[in-house]
Amino acid sequence: MTDMSPARTRKSSRVRKERLVVVGSGMAGLKLVEELHAAAPGRFDVTMVGAEPEAAYNRVLLSSVLAGEVSPADIALRDAEWYAASNTTVTTGVAVRSLDRVARTVSLSDGRTLAFDRLVLATGADPVRLPLPGADLAGVVTFRSTQDVTRMAASASVPGAHAVVIGGGLLGIEAAYGLARAGATVTLVHVMDRLMERQLDDEGAGLLARALDVRGIRVRLATQTKAIHGHDRVEAVELGSGERLPCSLVVMAVGVRPATAVAAAAGIATGRGILVDDQMQTSAPGIYALGDCVEHRKICYGLVEPAYAQARVLAHVLAGAEAHYTGSVLATNLKVSGVPVFSAGDFEGAGAEHVIVRDECAPSYRKLALHEGRLVGAVLVGDTADALWYADLIAAGHNVARFRGEIAFGRAYAEAA
Repeated sequence: MTDMSPARTRKSSRVRKERLVVVGSGMAGLKLVEELHAAAPGRFDVTMVGAEPEAAYNRVLLSSVLAGEVSPADIALRDAEWYAASNTTVTTGVAVRSLDRVARTVSLSDGRTLAFDRLVLATGADPVRLPLPGADLAGVVTFRSTQDVTRMAASASVPGAHAVVIGGGLLGIEAAYGLARAGATVTLVHVMDRLMERQLDDEGAGLLARALDVRGIRVRLATQTKAIHGHDRVEAVELGSGERLPCSLVVMAVGVRPATAVAAAAGIATGRGILVDDQMQTSAPGIYALGDCVEHRKICYGLVEPAYAQARVLAHVLAGAEAHYTGSVLATNLKVSGVPVFSAGDFEGAGAEHVIVRDECAPSYRKLALHEGRLVGAVLVGDTADALWYADLIAAGHNVARFRGEIAFGRAYAEAA
């Protein structure tokens, strides 16, 4: 357990600072504290409690740590001095076991009880583990935390290491890329007929699959995983066809589920996630939630940008200002396996007009969906320089008819028009 408590001198005051407890010390929780420190400096005594052994780090860069491109220290977001200066106590390696919304307390795994005036649940999401035979063998891991990366790197460093990654979404591709860079022979198995089916269309996904192949990652699409075999640890993965893939490591990267257990046990309303309104308020007065654990207007985002937008709104709400979170445009803008990939909005766009630009020599691919004069979706693979501009156009809903002929070639051409 690490306890980074600010060294501060308490002075008597007629007005006691509000006690704010943030359950979860990840990216969403930290963003809230940063925004709150700017919006209402000194108003709260903040305590963050996180089950992971480290304070907030950039989870998006875990594949880069696995690949050896950056160190674990490089992805830390704030140091102890910043927390101290921000009047924030951070306790890591300690889980919240229960929440009493009447007594206004949380019970911790180390036996302590913390009282609060207001509480924020930023519990994130838990990785999904497929209920396969052999899933409990040593060498079967998920890809969600620095501890997972440590275990994966140790396995990949063994000469002749073979790894099977189950899942062809963003996490699975990042895991496969990191393992390949770390020295393992990697096979990626995906049940769907294309990679990143929620973010890419057929052509964009095909371009990405070819890029993975160039990097030595074998991709098996439309393939079921039937079982994991081994005695004391993993030895092979059996596919639905009966074929067996010898391996010493299996990574399950098949998605995440909002972590709702603490909220649900306390009687707070949950669906797929913790239910919140436009002020990020749960069904319990004075208790809020944000990030991967929440469900807002029937949507669980599981992405960084919506979590940050929610944090900005909640910081203003806690500071006493009027603010509303009305939702986010789903967008992905990442460098997946060394290949820049961006998607946003409804890129399939039923009834929409599609504008497509290909450069097979680069290679790059750009697909824009327009409906009634507005840009409603986009997919970019290879060249994503104008990604944020397209995202802004989608979010704003402005009519783009005046530069319809130039929009596919990027911002500079469109603005010149």
